[in-house]
Amino acid sequence: MKRLVARFFILLSIPIVLFIAFLVYMSITDVNPEPIIPLTTEANEGSIAQINTPISIITFNIGYGGLDQAQDFFMDGGTMSRSSSEDQTWTNLEQMGKFLHEQNSDLIFLQEVDIKSSRSFHIDQKEYFSNLLSDYSSTFGMNYQVKWVPVPVTKPMGAVHSGVVTLSKFFTDSSSRYQLPGKEKWPVQLFELDRCFIENRVPVENGKELVLVNVHLSAYDEGGLIRKQQLDFLKEYMIEEYERGNYLIVGGDWNHVIPGTDQSVFETTEDTPFWVQSLPGDFTPEGFTWGSDITVPTVRNNAFAYQPGVNFVSVIDGFLVSPNVEIAEVYAVDLGFEHSDHNPVLGIFILME
Repeated sequence: MKRLVARFFILLSIPIVLFIAFLVYMSITDVNPEPIIPLTTEANEGSIAQINTPISIITFNIGYGGLDQAQDFFMDGGTMSRSSSEDQTWTNLEQMGKFLHEQNSDLIFLQEVDIKSSRSFHIDQKEYFSNLLSDYSSTFGMNYQVKWVPVPVTKPMGAVHSGVVTLSKFFTDSSSRYQLPGKEKWPVQLFELDRCFIENRVPVENGKELVLVNVHLSAYDEGGLIRKQQLDFLKEYMIEEYERGNYLIVGGDWNHVIPGTDQSVFETTEDTPFWVQSLPGDFTPEGFTWGSDITVPTVRNNAFAYQPGVNFVSVIDGFLVSPNVEIAEVYAVDLGFEHSDHNPVLGIFILME
């Protein structure tokens, strides 16, 4: 009987020991980026920016090539964490790439671009877009690098290496990755993103700099404390850059409802998801202007596959510019969420004297 009891407790302890070993391994391999990391801009050949001349920019969260209209996502209330197939991932990437190529904009801000992730069949998406759009330079900033994400349990997300990419037809003087503040508590933080924004500094003909910021803020933190820290950090950064006399264009996936938009105008039967928050009224620096399209939603909720008029939709992608930048036009393109859970937003901006 004693032997049976001992064997029982040994068998019972095995999963506990394995779980502890897993957490130790994840803690050892956890990535802790420095506050500011210089980045390399590949194929950095282009012109300097001109004043009083239109500059076109697209921002597009590509959903790692896996969040097409047939997909759901476990963090939004669904069950999936990976693309449905490698073939579908390629289809999504190719169709989004075709759209970007046709637009021929001066700059492209991409979010959720995988380098080598289980969820997207280890396709190097940065390399794909860099090769497809070969007349652009390319800057990559990591914001998610985890050896193994063990949820959902039935089909875990697995290994993730992902980030944001800025493609540019302008010459970049320097580029940097800025770590955004705020982290979840251990051990949850081991499996979360290391949120950042990447900065590209473009020389302007009048001796100033055009500071381009590609951002992807947090979405799921309970209580909003992490979001507040990130927004406070970003606001201070923007004010400092403008006070230096530079031009500033910030674009990307804000994961907040863009000021001036109204999600109630969009037809939906789904309740507002828990992650939807509005930007605080005091966030926008004095004189800065938002560029968004109030008529086309830029994101859908992923609790279930996309059904027009059913899924919750809102506007969380767009631009914020300094007072010395004129917004000539901003519009979203309704792609029906066919190949990503976001729609792209296009902006045309003019640097004023």
